[in-house]
Amino acid sequence: MALEEAPAAAKPESRAVELNIGGKTRVFDVDDPELPKWIDDAAFDSDDYPYEKKLSEEEYEETLTRLQIELVKVQFWLQATGKRVMAVFEGRDAAGKGGAIHATTAYMNPRSARTVALTKPTETERGQWYFQRYVATFPTAGEFVLFDRSWYNRAGVEPVMGFCTPEQYEHFLKQAPRFEKMIVDDGIHLFKFWINIGREMQLKRFHDRRHDPLKIWKLSPMDIAALNKWDDYTEKRDRMLKETHTEHAPWTVIRGNDKRRARINLIRHILKSLDYDGKDKAAIGEVDHKIVGSGPGFLK
Repeated sequence: MALEEAPAAAKPESRAVELNIGGKTRVFDVDDPELPKWIDDAAFDSDDYPYEKKLSEEEYEETLTRLQIELVKVQFWLQATGKRVMAVFEGRDAAGKGGAIHATTAYMNPRSARTVALTKPTETERGQWYFQRYVATFPTAGEFVLFDRSWYNRAGVEPVMGFCTPEQYEHFLKQAPRFEKMIVDDGIHLFKFWINIGREMQLKRFHDRRHDPLKIWKLSPMDIAALNKWDDYTEKRDRMLKETHTEHAPWTVIRGNDKRRARINLIRHILKSLDYDGKDKAAIGEVDHKIVGSGPGFLK
């Protein structure tokens, strides 16, 4: 069973979460108009974030433009060689997966660079091999496919919310590395990104979505229900990274409290990993290893 999405016009039920900030415990609610005043500074610092302020908008835009030029080169290279690229975007709710995908594909030809964001499975799909409906969306020659959540639903939200059995969860953790080995062995470049944010940052972003009529659709009942399941999600995240971080399909972990740094460094990682024609190493720059790490050890 997959997630139900909230109707665009409906506001989800209010929920609160208890946090300790500056040595004081306070109950925060996504409906509370005072929440930003109490939580903004703590949100950016959460998850031991290594910077004190956001990357400037000017530097972000200039850097992103250079990287997007390189991504266009990647697309020409894919079309010329018939190679295939897949990128899986996973992470905390409100971590910035959609924005990172948009920044990556903004200037790529949508005919051969597409995003996959599957809805809940149909009755037929529920009777299939778990990975089957994802395989049907895989890239053909020359394509770049980006997954806005993926088969890793079964490693996080499904077991936490009771949408799969413990046996199905354990079976998935055993099958996923073998499944991904087949993908890589077939010549597909596979990237797996986990974008992490702190608990205070997640609550702040939920609050922002709750009070923005253009973004309220992003806040689902499932997000609200997960507010007080932070530790459960952390446990499942850590096990997922441990069990499915392999040499052939490693996890790249991104610290996402600053969306600008997260997007830039995620794209840099992709570009530095591909040997495409016309690659401009100076334009790409260096990955910030305070923001990007590999595997489960990076979040310890």
